[in-house]
Amino acid sequence: MPKDAHNMAAYQHERAAKSHRAAAAETNKGAHEACEQQAVAACQYSAKADELSKVAHEKSVQRSKSALVAK
Repeated sequence: MPKDAHNMAAYQHERAAKSHRAAAAETNKGAHEACEQQAVAACQYSAKADELSKVAHEKSVQRSKSALVAK
């Protein structure tokens, strides 16, 4: 379902944002190794979010086309 796909993408975007905020906090503390770890995690979450966003979009388009055909 498109709803589930969008929710999964949103969850990964939220995880990426949380990791970006954690990386910023670690930078402010001067903890550069911890910052790098958080930044890597943020990139991984962002990549997954991007993949899931594309899937969600495709599902939404498919559903829209199905609805038009059904009319």
